[in-house]
Amino acid sequence: MYQQVVTGKVSGISQPPASAVPAVARSGQLDALVALEQIGTRHSFSRDEEIYAEGDASECWYQVVSGAVRICKWMADGRRHIAEFCFAGDCFGLPASGTRSATAEAVGDVVVMRYPQRAADRLIDETPRLAREMYDRTLRELTQTQTHTLVLSRMTAAERLASFLLELSERRDTPRAVDLPMSRYDIADYLGLTMETVCRTFSAFKRDGIIALPTPQRVELPGRDALETMCEA
Repeated sequence: MYQQVVTGKVSGISQPPASAVPAVARSGQLDALVALEQIGTRHSFSRDEEIYAEGDASECWYQVVSGAVRICKWMADGRRHIAEFCFAGDCFGLPASGTRSATAEAVGDVVVMRYPQRAADRLIDETPRLAREMYDRTLRELTQTQTHTLVLSRMTAAERLASFLLELSERRDTPRAVDLPMSRYDIADYLGLTMETVCRTFSAFKRDGIIALPTPQRVELPGRDALETMCEA
C-alpha cells in the first residue's frame, strides 16, 4: 500500500533502493521521518506468527521492513477473511479505536518496526509535514479498501485474480512478473474464493498463455494486456 519513506542506515535498516523513496522524502521531510524511525523498535516474526490479535489494545502501529504481513479476521462460522497484504515499506495497525479490529500475522519470515502511538502522536503534532504524510497514507488505505470491496462484490473469479495480480505488480513496481509470498489459500481468503477456484483459475490463465508459472511463487505476466482487459470488463 505504502512505499518505504526512510533512507540511510537508521535503527540498523539498510538504505532502500531509490525507486522505493517517494517524493515526500526527497522534498525535505527526511529529518522528520528519521525522527519517527528513531522512536521505533525492530521486531522479527516467523512464518504464521501473530503480530497482534483482534481485541488487543491498540497502542502502537507498524511498518514492514522485510517480508509480508496479512491482516485478517475470523468469522463466527470459522471462515477467514484477509483484508490486506502488507509488504516492505507498508504501514499497518494504525489505531482507529482503542482495540484491534483484526489480526496481523506474518506470511513468512518478517521484520517490522513498531512505533508507540503516544510518542508518534507527539512527533506528528510537532511536525506538520509528517502529519500530512500520515493523512495521505490514510487516504491511500481508504482508496485501496474501496477498490477491494468493488472487486469482491462485482467481479468474477477470473476478474478477481486478474485484479489481484495487477495490484501486486503495481504496488511492487514489477510490471512483468510478481512474486507471491502468500499461499493459494491466502489468496482465496483475500479474494473471497475457494482455494480450488483459485488454483483452477491460475491453471486457466497459464493454459491461455496469460501468465507463466516458473515456480508456484513466481508469476510472469506475458499477457498483462489480457489481465487489464478482464478488469476493465
